[in-house]
Amino acid sequence: MHQPRKNSIVQQVFSWYIDYLFKRDFSSYSYTTDLNVKEDEAILLLSNHFSWWDGFVMVYLNKKVFKKQFHVLVTGEDYKKQWFLKYFGGFAPEQKGKDVVETLLYAGRLLDDPLNLVLLFPQGKLHSGHVGSVTFEKGIMQVLNASKKKFQVVFSATLCDYFNQRKPQMRTYLKEWEAEEYVSLQLLKSEYNKHYDHALKQQSKIAL
Repeated sequence: MHQPRKNSIVQQVFSWYIDYLFKRDFSSYSYTTDLNVKEDEAILLLSNHFSWWDGFVMVYLNKKVFKKQFHVLVTGEDYKKQWFLKYFGGFAPEQKGKDVVETLLYAGRLLDDPLNLVLLFPQGKLHSGHVGSVTFEKGIMQVLNASKKKFQVVFSATLCDYFNQRKPQMRTYLKEWEAEEYVSLQLLKSEYNKHYDHALKQQSKIAL
């Protein structure tokens, strides 16, 4: 398994670079702020995956909102191709089969430390930003079951529109979800998509 690496200098440089990119490439970026982040619990952050920007957006949100040690499950290909991911908590399986299972178990164990945030993209790969609902891969349940199940679940839906601007506007809708004692893949998918649908409706109400 490819594990994260620590390098404070790389993190500081890329943190500055992400801020710079946001100001350069977007007319605005905003996010909802009505969250109660618990210091004594880790965060499982579930987000839609529609662009190259998604990881950067979540790193930015972690710095501004969550303030946890950031971790993100990525593909082995992305881990190798985008070298900086490993310094932002990126981890990935080296190969298929047993190594994938070990990587999912590793993600679950990360959630037992209240200092951590673990970002997962339930879709598993990039999808259009215009999909009506977000699919969930089965592996997410292995992550949950590998943990002690004492963590916060936060749903994130990021949407992007140009409206009358040359540069796009991007907004992330966040929602804290109180998980039930028994969580199934279908329940998790259903609850996330309720939030995603709400985000779509709120986005459509934006008027300039």
